[in-house]
Amino acid sequence: MHILKNKKFYIETLGCKVNQYESDAMRRILEDAGAVSASIEEADICIVNTCSVTNMADHKSRQMLHHAKKIRPDAVIVAAGCYVQAQGEKLLNDGAVDILIGNDRKSHVAEILSDYLESIADMQTGTPDPINETGKKAHFRSSLTDIAASCEFEALPATLPGSMTRAYLKIQDGCNAFCTYCIIPYVRGRIRNKPLDSILSETAMLADRGIREVVLTGIHISAYDDAEKKRGSSLTLTDTIQKIAEIPGIERIRLSSLEPRVITPSFLDVITGIPKVCPHFHLSLQSANNDTLKRMNRHYTIEEFMNITKLLREAYDRPALTTDVIVGFPGETDAEFEDTYRNLETLNFYEMHVFKYSRRKGTLADKMPDQIPESIKNERSRRLLTMTASHKAAFESSFSGEDHLVLAEEVIHKDGKIYLRGHTERYILVDVPYSTLSPEQTPEEYINQFIRFRRSL
Repeated sequence: MHILKNKKFYIETLGCKVNQYESDAMRRILEDAGAVSASIEEADICIVNTCSVTNMADHKSRQMLHHAKKIRPDAVIVAAGCYVQAQGEKLLNDGAVDILIGNDRKSHVAEILSDYLESIADMQTGTPDPINETGKKAHFRSSLTDIAASCEFEALPATLPGSMTRAYLKIQDGCNAFCTYCIIPYVRGRIRNKPLDSILSETAMLADRGIREVVLTGIHISAYDDAEKKRGSSLTLTDTIQKIAEIPGIERIRLSSLEPRVITPSFLDVITGIPKVCPHFHLSLQSANNDTLKRMNRHYTIEEFMNITKLLREAYDRPALTTDVIVGFPGETDAEFEDTYRNLETLNFYEMHVFKYSRRKGTLADKMPDQIPESIKNERSRRLLTMTASHKAAFESSFSGEDHLVLAEEVIHKDGKIYLRGHTERYILVDVPYSTLSPEQTPEEYINQFIRFRRSL
């Protein structure tokens, strides 16, 4: 792959934390092949790691690809990821895109780029042009076939994040849930797990490099146990968490978005015995009305969900519970939304990520009757955002006058003063005045240290 040596590349990442993890891995692969990371203005190769979770995400992916081509018309433009899986045939005919890389081919990014660049070189020297077969269609079609039936976790190299305090650790890929609004099972494939030895070796590498906190992430980590059973293994998510917690240097473990069914008394019995697991849980809700949940193909009732939050609050002192809520789902009546509103008031989340329903071609919800006007979605979103701002402020104020253990992540300057910014174990963002700390250390020397800090009443 000598042809990549000293080539300048730029990667733009759209969408979720899994995409960011995979972009970091592609960056390392290219650097190991001799390429050099650069700004988009200098790049010989521009990679857009795309998202396709909504029609708007598709639009942003197309927009970014065309933006890259406009800025660097002579660069090789690469579309990678979910939008490739969803709209690959369309991208084959897009003049702004040179190469397509599907979700199970990102580990081959250096090989694919080398093939393409060598094809260009052959063409310039008069050799017959094989680009259409090796550069676009063959790689795209193979990745599309792989993703639909994939049962193996794609091995990507372990990488260090830009921050030296927290790292995302991808342990799972794929989804079998088929919620009616979601295209992810079609573009990410079926559930599959990273092998445990790979998870532990990657975690150990991160710890050796100074990472203090890991976030276990994936497309659907709640299906971790199901994927292991499919492989004939008895390994569970809690087993994996316990083994990660045994690695010296890792002080905090967070779990990314969880489906409610994962939270059981037996699950809590285990993780409450692991002090490194943060009392911060993001529970995927989507709606707090049973009729809407049924149309979404969510396999729980709001009563079951409320019981799960009760279990968490009994197991932990004021756990930070956060969630996602979609407003304006097809058929959501005023009465259904008001029911959602009342139930969310009762649930009292620390934070809610509120999304206005966006139609996604290829999903069942896109064809449902009674699509909700944007004006109604806007008003419902506004009401929930007002609610969550109030709940967030009340939750944070409940810790006033108490000590917080803050992992310092960056130095910031505001109002002429210096602060160490970081998060508590409940993911409350805190700015610690440097003036309250020992002057024997510079502000920068506090980065990646735990600071005990008491917020004023």
